[in-house]
Amino acid sequence: MSVLREQSDQICSVIQCRIKGSPQEFKKWVKNRSSKYILGLKEEKLISYEWHISDDEKEATLIELLADSAGYMQRIKNHIESPIAAEVMELVDFKGWLIFGNAKPDLVEALAPFGATFQNYLFGFNHSIEPR
Repeated sequence: MSVLREQSDQICSVIQCRIKGSPQEFKKWVKNRSSKYILGLKEEKLISYEWHISDDEKEATLIELLADSAGYMQRIKNHIESPIAAEVMELVDFKGWLIFGNAKPDLVEALAPFGATFQNYLFGFNHSIEPR
């Protein structure tokens, strides 16, 4: 049973993109390259990494859920060091980046140059989290 909570360490990242070329090529990359590569990293604090695509297949959104701000800093470090970083730039143009949760100053500093918008956690519940 979920409980209402005033505090959460989780970070949710929503990255909105415009697909540059073939939607089929992009979908193939997401399924056979990007998602498999990230899963293989076995990042301890990465809860979910999920791509979504619009009905017209012109836009895509990546939603990442992490245990905390430090976990997202590790996610960024791993991304920068990976071949995925260059590949994704060939496939999409970034439209927006939203960060939900209580981001620590180092995360804000790392993402601010990319135009990320931040919103702090306010209140709610999450059925997938066991009450403490």
